[in-house]
Amino acid sequence: MIEDADTVGQSLGLEVWCEDEAGPFQAIPQPGASWQPEGSPARQPHEYIRNGTAKILTLFHPADGRVRIQGTTTCPNTVLHPWLERERTAILAALPPLLPTVDPSRAAWERWLRGLQQPITLPAVLPPLRVLLVLDNLAGHKSVALVLWLFAHGIMPLYTPVSGSWLNMAESIRRVLKSRALAGQDPTSPSEIIQWFEEVAAHWNANPTPFVWGGKRAARRKRQRDRSHRLGGSGATTRRPLRSPKGHARPK
Repeated sequence: MIEDADTVGQSLGLEVWCEDEAGPFQAIPQPGASWQPEGSPARQPHEYIRNGTAKILTLFHPADGRVRIQGTTTCPNTVLHPWLERERTAILAALPPLLPTVDPSRAAWERWLRGLQQPITLPAVLPPLRVLLVLDNLAGHKSVALVLWLFAHGIMPLYTPVSGSWLNMAESIRRVLKSRALAGQDPTSPSEIIQWFEEVAAHWNANPTPFVWGGKRAARRKRQRDRSHRLGGSGATTRRPLRSPKGHARPK
């Protein structure tokens, strides 16, 4: 389902977003490359000081590469759910009118429940489906209040399975932001970490890079479509197999 959301969701007139809670990031020296004066290598502090941790709430839109983040030192449902509702409300308000390709029927919702061992029970009355939201399978993401709010606003939650975080493209943008914000740095407080993430996210959004799904299944399907034939001696391939010239017997 999540692969279908990433590959055909846009063609169905649906917005596809991914959500993740990155962290916790400790306020300690972070690994990574750094520039130091010659003869003065970077040194780690000899004491382990607990300066606190920060988490970064992340909403990612792969189609255009834009990311929305919020820094926090704690992430209970009382923090996560109001933030999700505020951001989702702003996203829905910015959406264009319903496209002709959007199916307003109940079947448009039920399509994303096929094959689930424990499908979500849909309410009796549903608005037109507008957004697919990829989430991990934390218990807080499955609370009745949050799920009903999502349904009421035309949002279908898609939960990654256990050990399936690689299906959530928010994991990729999280790594990009983390490396740019923290690699080689020595934060002294959670607020400093949050500020660096916000600055990096703003810089990223000024010229974002769209993400395209390229998982294992997608790669297999592409190879099957291409029907490429590998050649010995290098990584070269051909679109059709090479045949022996007529009149020349293959050496034994």
